[in-house]
Amino acid sequence: MVLGSAIVTPTKSEQTVRKPYPNYKVIVLDDDFNTFEHVASCLMRYIPKMTEELAWNLTNQVHFQGQAMVWAGPLEQAELYHQQLRREGLTMAPLEAA
Repeated sequence: MVLGSAIVTPTKSEQTVRKPYPNYKVIVLDDDFNTFEHVASCLMRYIPKMTEELAWNLTNQVHFQGQAMVWAGPLEQAELYHQQLRREGLTMAPLEAA
């Protein structure tokens, strides 16, 4: 006979930890065959909300620093922009998590 014992049931944690989806970086690399005009034009054509001034600043960064991150965001969109720029002949770094 057990006196004074109580059955204790463990409680489940009701908290759910939500992690945001990672962002992915779209990076254009410098090369010896794409012109400044072509790179800037492609950035304005395919990257949302890309202004002419920003496109030229990024194009200069690609040339003088060897690369520039031109967009970061969800994987599906990053894959689309990466593919579009690559199809236009730009030299692209592999997508990487931001």
